[in-house]
Amino acid sequence: MSKVLIVSGAGEYSDPWHPFPDTSERLVDVLGSRYDVTLTTDVAAALADLSADDYDLVVLNFGSNARELPTDTACVDGILRYVSAGGALLASHVVATAFPADPRWEEILGGRWVRGTTMHPPQGDAEIHILPTDHPVTRGLDHFVLQDERYSYLRVSPDVEVLATHVHDELEHPVVWAYERPTSRVVYDGLGHDARSYDSEQHRDLVLNAAEWLLDAKA
Repeated sequence: MSKVLIVSGAGEYSDPWHPFPDTSERLVDVLGSRYDVTLTTDVAAALADLSADDYDLVVLNFGSNARELPTDTACVDGILRYVSAGGALLASHVVATAFPADPRWEEILGGRWVRGTTMHPPQGDAEIHILPTDHPVTRGLDHFVLQDERYSYLRVSPDVEVLATHVHDELEHPVVWAYERPTSRVVYDGLGHDARSYDSEQHRDLVLNAAEWLLDAKA
C-alpha cells in the first residue's frame, strides 16, 4: 500500500483564517480510504527530513501568512530533494503563499500567490469549471459548485497543465493544475479553505484522482 504523508499547518506555519486541523483531518478521511496515511503538524522537521524512500506522496496543507521564516530554506531544500528523487506532491490551497522569499518553491509548484496582486472574492458558492483536457485528475468530473475561497490572479507557469478554473471579474482563473517533469509530478489543488470544501463529492473525487495520478508515476 502506498504511503502518504500529510503535512498540516501549525505554529509558525499556520494563520488565523485557515482551520488546518479540520481540513487535514478531512484529507486523512479521503486518502485513508485507499492509502497508508500519516499526519504530522511539525512542518519544518517533516519537510527538512523528507525522503522518497519513506513516503510515496506528500500532501502539503499549511501556510505562513506569506511571512518569510528562518526554517523556509531548509523546508524547500527538503522538498526539492524529495521531488528530485521521484517523490510526488499534492499541494493544497494556501500553501501557494508559503516560502515567499524562496523562488525555488514557485518553480516546484508551478505558481504562487503574489502579495499585492493575488486575492480572493468573499468566500461562498464557488463554481468550478473542469477544462476539456481528458487529464486523469479531472477525467469523469463535471463542473461543480462548492463552498470555498476562489484564489484569483495567482502567478502560474506556462509549463503547467491547467485542469480547472473559476471566473472572477469576467476573467478565468486557474484553480487546479498538474505539473509533470522528468523526475516528479505535482498537483496544485487551490480548493480546501475549510472543511466544507470536502463536503463536495466532486472535490473528494478530484483529490482521489490526483493522488492516483501522482502515485501512478511510481508504480
